[in-house]
Amino acid sequence: MTPRRVIIDCDPGVDDAIALLLAFASPEIRVEAITTVIGNVPLARTTANARRVCDLAGRGDIPIHAGCARPIMAPTDRGSSVHGGDGLGDIGLPEAAGPPEPGHAVDVLIDRLRAAPGEITLCPLGPLTNIALALVKAPDIAPLIKEIVFMGGAAFVPGNTTPAAEFNLAIDPHAAQIVLTAGAPLTMFGLDVTRKALIAEDWMARVEAERGPRARAAIAMIRSYGRKDACLHDPCVIAHLLDPSLFEGVAARVSVECESPLTRGQTIAAVSERHRGGLPATCQVITGLAHDRLFTLLAERIARLD
Repeated sequence: MTPRRVIIDCDPGVDDAIALLLAFASPEIRVEAITTVIGNVPLARTTANARRVCDLAGRGDIPIHAGCARPIMAPTDRGSSVHGGDGLGDIGLPEAAGPPEPGHAVDVLIDRLRAAPGEITLCPLGPLTNIALALVKAPDIAPLIKEIVFMGGAAFVPGNTTPAAEFNLAIDPHAAQIVLTAGAPLTMFGLDVTRKALIAEDWMARVEAERGPRARAAIAMIRSYGRKDACLHDPCVIAHLLDPSLFEGVAARVSVECESPLTRGQTIAAVSERHRGGLPATCQVITGLAHDRLFTLLAERIARLD
């Protein structure tokens, strides 16, 4: 089977790290590059953390390109407190062995998509700033994207950063609106589904006891993170590429509120034809998962790291 070619755009973050490790452990996926963005921690730290995760997995061959250090419209001082001081659970992972590759993430996305039309899936796990600016700078790339499978939003449930908004979209709602209206195929993993990816203590203990040092490091990160957020959000994106039957969802036309101070970053998912005003659905909004099968897959792939 030919591996699926992906670029992972991320802001590591523990759950980003586990998503990266899941991709590395899966021969069905070929990670062409990693691009980084501000999000859970500042850009310098998300970029260093991406390299630390690659080093942990022995994947120094994967190029890492730093991207946007702020959202499109306004700087942010918002970060996530659930990932520890270093963004990876403070478990003592060695610092990055080298700098990122030259070339800004936005330009790398454009160049790689143009070089492989219809072949690359984008997997954004953080704010959508890099993806949006690539689409603004080079609108010709939209039809060249195989699919955008992203973690973000909250279509039918409350947010986690504000009552209305999920973290990634609250950071840069304008970027999200650009991506959602660009015309590329979209699959959204928002809080509707990722809050169901609940981490169980007995699952962590079982994986930790039976596996090698890389798997134990992965579980140590999850254990630290799980004290504040009991859900593995970002790995759902990669799991979907491996086995779409783990998930179910609805087709919708999704928009993002960009202006209101009360609801900035809120995702509005119009499912019915009446609510869409006769316009077509543009995004598959994932709402359900097979929890036990998902965590069986995670355990099996984490074991492969060693």
